[in-house]
Amino acid sequence: MVAASLPHTNFESCSGREGFTEGEIKMGNYLFKAEAPPPVVLVPPLFERPQLTERSRMLESSYDLLFSKLARAKLFRDYFEEADYTLGRIILQPADDPRVDVTATVRAQRTGVPGARVGGEAVFRMQRDANDPYTFWDLMAGSSNNILKFRACSYDPLTKLGVFAVAPVLTKKRVEGEDFGSIGFRYSTNLLSAGFVASPLMLDIFHSRAWLVSKVGPFTAGVQYKPYTSLGELQPTSWDDRRNWSIAVDYGTASKGVLKPSFNFCLEVIGDSKLIASYYHHLVVQRRVKNPLEDEAVVGITNYVDVGFEFETRLREDEEVDEALRQPTSMQLAASWQANKNVLLKAKIGTVSSVLAFCFKSWWQPSVTFSFAVARDHLTDKTRFGFGIRSENFGGVSYERADPNYVMLTPSKTHEAEGIMRDLNQRPVLQDDVDSGRSEKLPAELRPLDDIL
Repeated sequence: MVAASLPHTNFESCSGREGFTEGEIKMGNYLFKAEAPPPVVLVPPLFERPQLTERSRMLESSYDLLFSKLARAKLFRDYFEEADYTLGRIILQPADDPRVDVTATVRAQRTGVPGARVGGEAVFRMQRDANDPYTFWDLMAGSSNNILKFRACSYDPLTKLGVFAVAPVLTKKRVEGEDFGSIGFRYSTNLLSAGFVASPLMLDIFHSRAWLVSKVGPFTAGVQYKPYTSLGELQPTSWDDRRNWSIAVDYGTASKGVLKPSFNFCLEVIGDSKLIASYYHHLVVQRRVKNPLEDEAVVGITNYVDVGFEFETRLREDEEVDEALRQPTSMQLAASWQANKNVLLKAKIGTVSSVLAFCFKSWWQPSVTFSFAVARDHLTDKTRFGFGIRSENFGGVSYERADPNYVMLTPSKTHEAEGIMRDLNQRPVLQDDVDSGRSEKLPAELRPLDDIL
C-alpha cells in the first residue's frame, strides 16, 4: 500500500552509499529516485455555468436561440446591462435534493434616473432529474406584468418530441397573446428543429408562432413566423404579410464544448425591415504563468476569450414601420477575457454607448461574484455606474489539470499522461476526450452540451 502511493521512481541499489541527495528516498538496500512531475496547465471553470443558460431553452423557439444569439447575448449584455442598477442574485440548491433550486433577483435602479424603480423576480424550479434540464416545471413570481407564472416542459430524447406550456396565473393586464398563456410542441434533433406555439384562448393562425431550422455541415438556416402587431393595434396582420416573417443563415464551426474554439457569422432579416449582421468567436488560449500559490509543475493557464460584433440597419424607410424598428444604423464591438477562475474583464464599444465591466468571483461554498460596470452614453454624454453581487451554492468547483497532451508546449520526455495520473488528487483533462466527445470524465462545467439543435 505504501509503494502504491509513492511518486514515479527509478530503482537503484544503494548498497555502500552512506548518503543520498534531495529528491531521493532510501528504503532498505534500494534507493527510490523521485522524478519531477510533468508540466501541466490549469483549466479554470467558467464564470457562468453553461447549463444555467441553456436549461430553459426547450421553452423557446430554436430560431430565437440559434445563430449564436445566446452567446452574443451573453457577450453584449451580461454585466453590462446593470450599469444603471445595483443588482443582487442568489441561486440556491439543497444538497440533499439537487433536482430543486431557487433563483431570486433584485434590481434597484440608480437614483436620479427618470422612472427609477426597484423590481425583481424569484423562480422555484424542479427537474425530473438533476442531469436532465429539459423536463421540468417552475413557478415564477415577480414585479413585472405577469405577477405569478407557471411553466412546464417535457422532452423525450428517444422520439425527439417535446411539449411545453406557459400559464400566467396572476397578471396585471392581458394585452399580448402570451398574457393569455401558451402551449407549444417541438421536434428537435441534432440537424433539425421545428415547432409551433399557440394560445389556447386564441386558436387562430394569426396568433400562432412557428419555426423551422436546419443544419447542413457548417451552414445553419432558419425561418420563423411571428405575428407582427402595429402600434395601438391588438390584432396582428395576416399570415402572408412579410413583416411577420424572419429568416437567418449562419456559417461557422459552432462547438458545444467550452474547451474547443468556435466561430459563427450570421445574417438575419427581421420582418422585412431590419438587417442584422454579426460575428462571434470563442477562443481557448493558453499562456505561460508562474503562480507562487500553485505547484512548481504548473507552467501555464487556460484562458477563455470571446470577441464579437453586431451591425444593425434598416432595410427601408417606411412610415408604417413602428418607431421601435425605425432606429438608426448601429454597430457594437465587444470582448471578454477570463484571465483565471477569479477574474473576468469585459468591454464594449458601440455607436450608442461604451461599457467596461470588471468581475471577481470567489469560489467559496457558497461562491460569490462581485461585478462593477461603468458606461458612457454617447447620445447624452453621461456616465453611468452599476454594481452587482451574485451568489450560488453549487460549489465543489476548482481548477482542473490538463494532460500534457492537451498542453500546447514543446514536447519532451516529461510529457507523459501517466505522470499526472499518478496523483490521485488531480483529475486531468484529456485532449483526446475533448476531441472525441467522451465527456463523462470531465467536470459538469466543462462538458459539451447535449447534441440538440
